[in-house]
Amino acid sequence: MTRYIILCVLIIFSITLSAKTKNGTPMKENLVLLPVKNDPTVSFKIWFNAGSEYDPKGKEGLAYITARLISEGATLHNSYEEILEKLFPLASGYSASASVEMTVYSGRVHKDNLEVYYPLFLDGIIRPKFSEQDFDRIKDETLNYLTTTLKYSSDEDLGKTVLYDFIFENTPYGHSEQGTISGVRNITLDDVRNFYQTYYNRNNFVLGIAGGYSKKLAERLQKDLSALPEGTRQNFPDINYEPIKGLNVKMINKDAQATAISFGFPINLKRGEKDWYALAVANSWLGEHRNSSSHLYQVIREARGLNYGDYSYIENFPNGGQLQMPPVNVARRQQIFEVWIRPVPNETRHFVLRSALREIKNFIDNGLTREEFELTRKFLKNYVLHYAPETEMRLGYALDDKFYGLQNSHLETFRKMMDQLSLEDVNNAIKKYLNYGNMKIAIITKDAESFKSALENNTTSPITYSTPKADKVYEEDKEIQDYKLDIPAGNIKIIGVEELFK
Repeated sequence: MTRYIILCVLIIFSITLSAKTKNGTPMKENLVLLPVKNDPTVSFKIWFNAGSEYDPKGKEGLAYITARLISEGATLHNSYEEILEKLFPLASGYSASASVEMTVYSGRVHKDNLEVYYPLFLDGIIRPKFSEQDFDRIKDETLNYLTTTLKYSSDEDLGKTVLYDFIFENTPYGHSEQGTISGVRNITLDDVRNFYQTYYNRNNFVLGIAGGYSKKLAERLQKDLSALPEGTRQNFPDINYEPIKGLNVKMINKDAQATAISFGFPINLKRGEKDWYALAVANSWLGEHRNSSSHLYQVIREARGLNYGDYSYIENFPNGGQLQMPPVNVARRQQIFEVWIRPVPNETRHFVLRSALREIKNFIDNGLTREEFELTRKFLKNYVLHYAPETEMRLGYALDDKFYGLQNSHLETFRKMMDQLSLEDVNNAIKKYLNYGNMKIAIITKDAESFKSALENNTTSPITYSTPKADKVYEEDKEIQDYKLDIPAGNIKIIGVEELFK
């Protein structure tokens, strides 16, 4: 009887293993094909479970540096300079982006240049040289980004990075993709080689091809990728963040001419769920990225002229200062609801924080009106058509669909849900997933001690304008300037900008 059980287990194991690979080649469950007959280009994307959440403790930044070495380093056949020279006349290239959950190796080429391009693209992923010269260059650039660029070139990007680190501290999400200063300094070239061997393996990726490719190309690339190291599919690590209690503030003290504010909290909601699309409608009304008709923009920018823009998000949206549409291939199992207040004059920081938090409370308490709901869902149904106008972007969304385990296209579902959702669905989702009493707030500002004192004491914060405003604005300002923020003294921490990311 025991022998029979063992035999059955071995048979099941054999069947399972054969389902994953065939002659070392990935099977169809790890393949995303998006043929576009009249597209003269071919796009490639290879998603590896190799994001920054896998960075070893004390070597934060390893996934990022490994990805850059693959896309910006020599291969066994060519130096990096030779690769650039060969790619230039093709008007093409390849890249690798490491986010928290994913590293995606991408390339795009006109099909007339495919045969010249293909070996260069393939070498980048299966024959990286990991030269000392390239490693030192990329490591130095990463350290420069962490010590200088991130801290001093964009306070809004700095604030968003601080917020994510603050919300997910002591978890695999709790550091930026670029890592920490000490972590990057500790990384060796052997660490990179070992990370590559472990995570860039033939069982740990999903291959995507789109555009005007042939069936033979898909088969060829599948076969060639079997040259990747042998290994196993990696399981995602647990993200056990501490529940947020009350309003918690982290101020970064910096000689800044304006104050950048970001705040938010985790939400347990993913694409594909009905509530996600309901909350997307609500969020679009509240603070659609770069939409001047959204509510926060109207209150803070349009009516009062206090900054450039005010936006809200239910999914990670990196590089918001450079992008109009949501980025692809930055998927996460754990998202946050986030509000991004682009820098405001230092003298108005208390007033603006009060105004934004007051709007969030009113939003949650009151929800959307029938008119607001109808207008927003009609807008979104058409706006989503602009999310992925190019084949390469659509391929990115298709890989993200795979990440989230979606059987149907997220973009198609998004549009269909705009016809199926009710006002009650949207307002119920607002109350179910959002709150105004438990969140973390990241602030980049000058003279942080005085702001800390003002917050602790709920000091009144009247505002003056250089140009006349509507009577309605002046009346509302009287309420905002004394709007109470219940932030205990122990919940406000000040850190000097030079102390960050160590």
